[in-house]
Amino acid sequence: MTQKERQERSRREILRAAREEFGSHDYGQVTMESICSGHGISKGMMYHYYANKDELFLLCVQDTFLSLRAYVEREAEKLAGQKNFDAIKKYFMIREYFFQLEPKHKRVFENAMLRPPEQLREQIQILHRPLEEMNRRFLRVVVSGMRRRPELKEEQVNRYLESIVYTFSDMLLRGRTLEDIHAMLEATEELLDMILFGVFQQADAPSREQKTEQ
Repeated sequence: MTQKERQERSRREILRAAREEFGSHDYGQVTMESICSGHGISKGMMYHYYANKDELFLLCVQDTFLSLRAYVEREAEKLAGQKNFDAIKKYFMIREYFFQLEPKHKRVFENAMLRPPEQLREQIQILHRPLEEMNRRFLRVVVSGMRRRPELKEEQVNRYLESIVYTFSDMLLRGRTLEDIHAMLEATEELLDMILFGVFQQADAPSREQKTEQ
């Protein structure tokens, strides 16, 4: 094994240990020492490759965001061509399915998005932008084919939906007591009904003009 290969292996070992620690504990509970002691890594080797835990945490956040984005893009392909309420509901739930499958990524995501270390807030936002753009692209396509309230322009609806994607998911994350994914789906549909039908006109609901005529 060459020196370069040994170095790469050491980096991978440290990152694997960091992912385990940040995926199992909150940011404030993890230290360089806990990563080393919990995974048989010498402090000398640790500090040779990484300066501090913030550097490692950002790498873990980046890995989580990339993994989530790849999963969402792959699953969203199944919704191609659908332009209705059900497509939005399913899209919102893709992330929930991912976190069911990857609980350690979920812990990292929550620490990055709900409890970001102040000194890392800006860097996390930069790493998060590709996910925001992915959501924007999907929602714009779906909204273009949906029936909305007559007084609302498509751009207004797009901005609204983009603003609630993570607000909605944070509501689920903060108040989550439901472990069963089917129960989560029911709770999600209830929330989305309240959120989206304040924007989109239901098929059997009279328009403003119809109400005036009545």
